[in-house]
Formats: sequence, structure tokens, C-alpha cells
Amino acid sequence: MRLVHLSLLSIFAFFVVGEAKSQGFLGQDSTRRVISTAVPFITITPDARAAGMGDAGVAVASDANATYWNPAKLAFLDKTMGASISFSPWLQKLVNDMSIAYLSGYYKLSKQEAIAVSMRYFNLGNIQFTNLVGQITQDFNPREMAIDGTYSRKLSKSFGMAITARYIYSNLAGNINNTSGINSQPGSTVAADISAFYETKKTFGTVPTTIAFGATITNIGGRMTYGNPQTTDYIPTNMRIGTGITAEIDEYNKIVFAFDVSKLLVPTPPIRNGQGVITKGKNPDRTLVSAMFGSFNDAPNGGREELQELILAAGLEYWYKDLIAIRGGYFNENKIKGNRKYFTMGMGIRYQKFGIDFAYLIPTSQQNPLADTMRFSLLFDFAKSKQEKSVDDAPDAVQ
Repeated sequence: MRLVHLSLLSIFAFFVVGEAKSQGFLGQDSTRRVISTAVPFITITPDARAAGMGDAGVAVASDANATYWNPAKLAFLDKTMGASISFSPWLQKLVNDMSIAYLSGYYKLSKQEAIAVSMRYFNLGNIQFTNLVGQITQDFNPREMAIDGTYSRKLSKSFGMAITARYIYSNLAGNINNTSGINSQPGSTVAADISAFYETKKTFGTVPTTIAFGATITNIGGRMTYGNPQTTDYIPTNMRIGTGITAEIDEYNKIVFAFDVSKLLVPTPPIRNGQGVITKGKNPDRTLVSAMFGSFNDAPNGGREELQELILAAGLEYWYKDLIAIRGGYFNENKIKGNRKYFTMGMGIRYQKFGIDFAYLIPTSQQNPLADTMRFSLLFDFAKSKQEKSVDDAPDAVQ
């Protein structure tokens, strides 16, 4: 029986290139220096608000989706609890049965601390296994998921941190034996995140402005294997830093600007000769800590290639009376590191305790598999009533 190597499918589902027609798929062009990992789905933006702002959101004042972007922000939310459901059909230009779903929720234990849970589910659609003569032997539905638990706390009025534990499960080929006798099995691992958030309020002229900074290191965990202990893949340990600036022009109009920089903290692929011997760069087979810290200086082409590994995202959001939002953004990845370059647009509506967000992706090149990507999010925020707040904030009565 021929075993389809579905880990490549999963990688392709995320690290798509913008010039697929002229350059070919990943791995077919020696000029590309793409860093590939297992389970890349856990770095795909799940919510429509950030997706409409160019996939930037590590320091933007948020909602329940802070569980993905920066859980340290959860302690700064003024709602008692909230939840979000997001859904995105994936790679619609190629297939019609792939999708990403995201569910998150938080609860404020006090004014200083919050807890949250979330789950991501990646459905890779249906595939068919065939034997050596091309006869279909069975159908299979590859799928991956990640389940998170978070604790967030304010350490001062302006600064907070959070830690997250994550379980990752990836079933790309079930339990299928290939012709070499290797049994493919589902892979799983655990990981952790650490995040920080800082905000300060200033007034520029007559415009109250909130300036925020955020930083996260996500998916710090062990490697993934799919049945062959001799073959393991790094998970996408990622560092993201950014800023968010919110200017309240007047009581009706508000503008939010976001800018993020991110980098994978996994080894850069070395350059090898025809026999597979490393001729330039470092051996990628390293311990977790060595791989993370070494990722800043292991590119075969030196500092220039290290800078090429930085991913930039920027977005702008306009709010009218905190009811209607219009968004736009831009995402940029270097040509030799994946070449994902696209504009985004989106909108949002808030009404009482509910909200709806929508985002649409516009790639800068034609024939891009990410074209026409849409995301939808439904939000639920449950705040105390004004009467409850007035009672809580009132001074204690004199006995």
C-alpha cells in the first residue's frame, strides 16, 4: 500500500507560497529557505478581528480571543466572563472540505486575575489511500487539534503576565503501514506559552490615547513524531512582540493601530550537498533550549537571512460609537521564507453583549491558495449590570 505523506499536506496548508504557478510547491525550489514544522495550524490566526487587521493582535485591547494572541490581556478585561466561536473555510482555492474552528472562553476570578480555556480544531478534509496499482483502499479524514488552559494575572496597574499549558494532537494518516513496514500513528505532545502585556494612558492634545506593548513566546514543547521514533519534527515555537495604539478621537470615533513582529524559534534548515552532508549552517538536531536560543544565529547566510525570517504584520481599525468597526491590514513574509504577502479587510458589529466579526484575505499575487480566505467570529461578553457595579464600587456603609 502507498502511504500518502500527510505531514507535507499539513505544512502546505499553512506555508503556502504566493508564486506557486511559476515557482512550484514547497521543496521544489532550491532558492527557498522555508522553515517547516509539524502542526503549523496552531499558528494560523483563528479570529476574524485580528485577521482583518493583517494578522496583528499581540497588544490590541481584546476580548475572549486574547487566549490566542496574548492571554496576559485577559486580566485587563472589564467583563466578568466572555466567549468566542470562530470558523474559517481553509484553502478554498484548492479544496472544499478543509476548515479551522476555534472556541475560547475566559472568566475573571477577580479584578487582578483571570482563567481561560480554548480549543482549535483543524479538519484537513477527506483523502483516499491507494495501493501500488492505484486502487482505492480506504478513505481517511486527517485532523488536528489543540486544547489550552490559561492563568492570567495583573502584577501592577499597567503590567500583567500569563502562562498557558497546551495539549496538541495530530492524526494525519491514522494507523496505516507503508511499503517499508513503518506504521504511521497519530502524534501528540504538550507545550507551554508565556506572555506579557503593558499599557499606559496618555493624552495628546485633547485625544486620550492608550499605548500598549505585548510579547509572547508560544508552543514551547517537545517534538512531534508520527510512529517512527527516528523521525521527529519541531513544533512551531514562536516569538511575537508588538504594539497597539488606541486613540479616542471623540465620544463617537476611535482608531486602533496594531503592529506585530514574529519569528519562529526553531532551527533554520542548513545547506547540504548531494550526499546530505551539511556544508553551511548548523545541525538542526538540537535540544529544545538550544534550538530556541540558537535560532537567532544559525542561518547559513548569516544575519541577512536571520532578518529575512522576521514576519511583519500591521493593521488599522476604526470604530464608530463602539458599535461598528471597519478594518484593514497587511501581512508580509520574505520571499525565500514562504512569500506569504497579503492585504486583509474586515468589519465588526457589537450590540449589547454580542458581537460579529468578518475578515477577508486578498493576496498580492495571483494563483495564491490563500486567496478568498474568509473568517467569521461570534462573540459573547457578559458584564455586570450598572446597578451591580454601583453596589460593588460604593463605599461600605457605616455601621
